[in-house]
Amino acid sequence: MAKPHANVMMTQMNIKQGIKALGEQGSDAMLKELNQLHERKALLPLRKEDMSYEQRKKALHYLMFLKEKHEGTIKARGCAYGRSQRDYTTKSDTSSPTVSLEAMMLSCVIDAKENGYVAIANIPGAFQHADMEEEVHMLLEGKIAELIVKLDPKLYRKYIWENEKGKPMLYIKLKKALYGTLQAALLFGDYYRTHYRSGDSS
Repeated sequence: MAKPHANVMMTQMNIKQGIKALGEQGSDAMLKELNQLHERKALLPLRKEDMSYEQRKKALHYLMFLKEKHEGTIKARGCAYGRSQRDYTTKSDTSSPTVSLEAMMLSCVIDAKENGYVAIANIPGAFQHADMEEEVHMLLEGKIAELIVKLDPKLYRKYIWENEKGKPMLYIKLKKALYGTLQAALLFGDYYRTHYRSGDSS
């Protein structure tokens, strides 16, 4: 018998859709994603009253999406909505050297022709290894703010405030690079060249 939410399987859902379709499993997946940020000390909670109007205005929204994989596990992915950063950053300040599609395809052709071995490596939470060098603030809202308090109530609860609709909110300062911010790839690229290529993968 098909699951009640089979119609959304393999489809990316926002928080509201995901919680409705996946229930507690969705919340658990979100909590796991947020715990990665917490464990890596990527977030520094701030009091709303201690921030300037400009800082609050520039704060990026944090987005979370849920997806059920083909084997039935639930995966949550979070990212910063960094589009607004384009208004006050230049491309040269955020561009990371990246292999061109043509070069990658040619490399694949050579590997296939020469029967070469191809290895794929994954670095969990890759961007979060790199320190955020600029002042970037982010706003966690609603369910996300509620869940992160569960990870460490003593650390986060006192910084929670509610908007006019009673929705819990939390401002944070990014201490680590985060997917979605315009400078994340550049920061990780610099980190990779300094640590991984030199043999220090700590």
